[in-house]
Amino acid sequence: MQIAPSGYRRRVQQRNCPWLRCKRSQSDEERCSHIQRVWHANWQVYGVVKVWKQMHREGLPIARCTVQRLMRKLGLEGARRGKKVRTTRPDVARPSPLDLVNRQFTAQRPDQLWVADFTYVST
Repeated sequence: MQIAPSGYRRRVQQRNCPWLRCKRSQSDEERCSHIQRVWHANWQVYGVVKVWKQMHREGLPIARCTVQRLMRKLGLEGARRGKKVRTTRPDVARPSPLDLVNRQFTAQRPDQLWVADFTYVST
């Protein structure tokens, strides 16, 4: 890959001297520290909206999309609500019941074949 020497030297200077970076990069660095502080102070469960609202309460004006971009860059995520309910816990030690109807769910007369299904309904 070919890079101009001046571009390489400029990048090295920016890495060593943060004040040579663009304004957005400088403000992002400062905002990242605030976002991390708010996220850690709230047990690492706050998502984008709550971090954004907390920063506004603290008098740090920032756009929600900026908080979202920086949290994604930092790898921070809010806790998601809800828990997937596991309704069936199979016992691997016991054999599965046999298929007594051989997958043929039609009956020739009433009360010959009974089939049931269990659907979990959260309450």
